[in-house]
Order: sequence, then C-alpha cells, then structure tokens
Amino acid sequence: MATTRLDPIDRKILAELQADGRMTNVELAKRVGISAPPCLRRVRTLEEAGLIRGYHADVDPRELGFEVQVFANVGLQSQAEADLTAFETRCRDWPLVRECHMLNGEVDFILKCVAPDLSTFQRFLTEELTAASNVASVKTALVIRGAKDEPGVPFDILEARLARDA
Repeated sequence: MATTRLDPIDRKILAELQADGRMTNVELAKRVGISAPPCLRRVRTLEEAGLIRGYHADVDPRELGFEVQVFANVGLQSQAEADLTAFETRCRDWPLVRECHMLNGEVDFILKCVAPDLSTFQRFLTEELTAASNVASVKTALVIRGAKDEPGVPFDILEARLARDA
C-alpha cells in the first residue's frame, strides 16, 4: 500500500496511532472523524499491509538500570550478501544490540547498544562483537545524553508534500 494509495483518513489514523498507540478504537475513530467499525477495519488493513508493524511501550532505559548507550560503527572484511546477512542475523541474537542498520559509506553497519554499565558493554565489545566472524573494525561512541528520540515519521511533512503535489 503505497503512500499515494493512502487516503487522508488512513494517514490521520497512522499519525494518531503513532502519537498514542494505546488509545481505544472509539477514541481513534472520534479523532479521525469516522465511526468505530470502519475505523477498526482500516486499522486492521493498515496492520495487514505492514504499515503498522506493532505497538510498543516507550520505556526509559536509564530508569530500568541501563545506564550505558553506545553507537558502534562496524566494518566488515567482506560485503558479500551472504556475509552481510550473516552479520545481521548475528546482531538479532545479541540482546544488547537494540538497533542494527546497514549503511552506505565508510562503515558497513551502525549498532545502537544498551548496557547496564560500562564493564558489561566492554565485555560484549571484546568477547562478542569484535570476536565475531567477518568483523574487521569497530569504532564506538558513548552517548552522553539524548536530545531527541522521536518514533515513526513526521506526518506534517508528508501532508505538506501531498498538498503541494496535488
């Protein structure tokens, strides 16, 4: 379901759920200006199309004892597709790795990692990440503080673009 095939109601549903995924269907329907049954059908269609991938609580890692957040830039020895896929699969198995993105440029992957303390991250770095097959280099950056962490996409930009292109 391409963006151009989404009508304004679908986009409003996505924007509202992105802002608050816990609201009831009745509240969502009220906010987007339709009745509850068609709203629920639309939400299910958006879920089935993969536009809504899930619903998650936004937990505070530091309040839960995960004091360390690190971005790790990883370079691989081989960029053959099988090796890239193998590294991605390995990242999914590491609990400290919360995000893994393949990049274009000087590094192959950037990983967002969390750990309860520096020694736990250091152990992961030396015993797991740098020891993994095909890993040629790892450069890390310790997060001092975060200034912004917004989920999803900026729907106001999308709406402005669609209005301009109409």
